[in-house]
Amino acid sequence: MEHEAVKGQPTGAAVRRRRGGSTKTFWRKIREPLAQSRIVKSIIVSLLAWFVRLVRLTNRTVEGSAQFSGGAYAKFEPGIIALWHGQHLLTPAYYPKGRPLVAMVSRSADAELNALMIEKFGIEAVRGSGGRESSKHLDKGGAKALIALKKSLVAGKNVAMIADIPHGTPRDAGLGIVLLARLSGRPIMPAAIATSRRKVLERSWDKTTINLPFGRSSIVIGTPVFVPANADEAEMERKRQEVTAALNAATAEAYRLVDGNP
Repeated sequence: MEHEAVKGQPTGAAVRRRRGGSTKTFWRKIREPLAQSRIVKSIIVSLLAWFVRLVRLTNRTVEGSAQFSGGAYAKFEPGIIALWHGQHLLTPAYYPKGRPLVAMVSRSADAELNALMIEKFGIEAVRGSGGRESSKHLDKGGAKALIALKKSLVAGKNVAMIADIPHGTPRDAGLGIVLLARLSGRPIMPAAIATSRRKVLERSWDKTTINLPFGRSSIVIGTPVFVPANADEAEMERKRQEVTAALNAATAEAYRLVDGNP
């Protein structure tokens, strides 16, 4: 039985709450300075890149996997590689060296580390958000990013883009990637990478998957989606749904391959 609290003295629970509150307050005070520190950013990004490389090196690619460049998909290059939020973290390590790639990365502060990390793999980052619900209402940053990606495609470079809208409905493509395909005339290539050993962050909005070392991996590139240059609003919506279906199918196949499901 717990001793009764002495009148005027805090209980053990109250002390723990106070300590917890003090810890949170301390973290809030140092979080922003840490986030702005170039040294801290460099250390974090180096560790992330090292871990992603470790996962790539220790996960054997299973039979039936595709390649990001060359082979059967060479005729579709330069193309728009479509990925889902939370399922894209291994892309820099699996994309072939020496093949130019430009990736759209959100302009949010949280995505800055992601931009710095992919640059360590020789991938160019374009900051913006192109996964809008309406292709007619891109913000200024998103419009500039799409223009930059279109120029990259014209120059013969592949581009990568997260298809779903940040903090929107996960695994449901926005119209931004469809608009880029219409403007550039280049195909959307739905892509997925999976590993047999992984940790899913169930509380995250997009069920972010942390891929782990020492297992099997797979790469799946789904059926390319072409968008006509004269596509009207109804056609754009049909293509958006087609991208969603193709990318979900590629993701399911990637997990089937590494999990050994029939």
